Amino acid sequence: MRSIAGKTISEKIFSAHCGADARAGDIVIADIDFVFSQDGTSALAIDAIASMGAEQVFDPEKVAMVMDHSCPSPLEGVSAIHAKMRAFGKQTGIRVYDWGCGVCHQLLPESGRIVCGDLVVGCDSHTCTYGALNVFSTGIGSTDGAAAMVAGKLWFRVPETIHVVLFGGDGDGTLPRGVFSKDLILYLAGLIGVDGATYQALEFSGPVIDRLSVDARMTISNMAIEVGAKAGLMQADEKTLAFFEQRAARNGEPLAREPRAVTSDSDAAYAQVIKIDCDTIEPQIAKPHAVGNVVAVGELAGLPVAEGYIGTCTNGRLEDLAIAAAVLQGHRVHPDSRLVVAPASRDIYLDAIDAGYIQTLVAAGASVVTPGCGPCVGTHNGVPADGENVISTANRNFKGRMGNSNALIYLGSPATVAASMIEGRITDPRQYL
Repeated sequence: MRSIAGKTISEKIFSAHCGADARAGDIVIADIDFVFSQDGTSALAIDAIASMGAEQVFDPEKVAMVMDHSCPSPLEGVSAIHAKMRAFGKQTGIRVYDWGCGVCHQLLPESGRIVCGDLVVGCDSHTCTYGALNVFSTGIGSTDGAAAMVAGKLWFRVPETIHVVLFGGDGDGTLPRGVFSKDLILYLAGLIGVDGATYQALEFSGPVIDRLSVDARMTISNMAIEVGAKAGLMQADEKTLAFFEQRAARNGEPLAREPRAVTSDSDAAYAQVIKIDCDTIEPQIAKPHAVGNVVAVGELAGLPVAEGYIGTCTNGRLEDLAIAAAVLQGHRVHPDSRLVVAPASRDIYLDAIDAGYIQTLVAAGASVVTPGCGPCVGTHNGVPADGENVISTANRNFKGRMGNSNALIYLGSPATVAASMIEGRITDPRQYL
């Protein structure tokens, strides 16, 4: 018998986009509000579009391609892919974001082409980031992306939802000193494991989420995929709406659509409810070679680290650079370590210069690279040597992630990475805050 219970955010968004009463488990064909690919996936998507016999996309304003994984190009093969993307952009009229624009998962929300209530797909697994903005967004393969670019529709199985409630701070959502949103999502990964939410949506709520900035919320949603989830959703509030208004004002362009905030019903049916008392959480570290291999920072304090990395679609936003700069102010990177910083977008880079964060980071000894993915994927920029320990704000630490399968990657917050760079070893950031 079909459920008559209320709906989750996911069920409501899919219902609105397929024109039917969509419930968890249903197979639906839904209209897409936006679809994109990046330079690691665009060539396959372009070839798939050609194999379909198509020459144009369903709506050039709802399709984009982003060069972010390998910019500026480190290899002639990558340069050929970039040239192919530029040519496709001229052929179809879609927007192609070239070198230095930044990471797709920062650029596209900044662009105003994605708003609350949208259904978005991207040829990149961390497309789930936009869930922080009340968007159902999920990663797909290049051929599915090609189909969405041509048809403007795609099939989905509506996921069940796990509700994660984060509370603390005597009810007002204040986090313990030294604990940031990165620590929260690492803690959840350690709690439920890397497959704890496979093919389900995560819906985050509670006083802690309410108190977090949009930058911090995006860190949490970005890593939903690291526990297997299709999406990491949050409800829209005044901070969410202000984000879109500010981006539209900065770009001098109207939003693509009026934001359509979607809330879950009070009687929505969840597969599971997880309640987390954040007052009990300390700064967290994910050990190699799994995001779910998480311990409190104190268990690893003193472990030498040769390289630190602050950036990525997880923690390359302005707030992250501000936190790192505050920790490093008046200090230097340890002589046995090196620090790479990659702002998530050109706008963030400019804002960080205006605020003095870049000057502080460079004075401390950091190498600031082109806005984009930077060392995260290991195609260039900061590939570690054999046997080196790296502490990174990225979302993944599996073997070979940064370009060397013989290196060891530890994940932490920007504050933890910055503090560890001062000491040249994994360090609890609370002594530097």
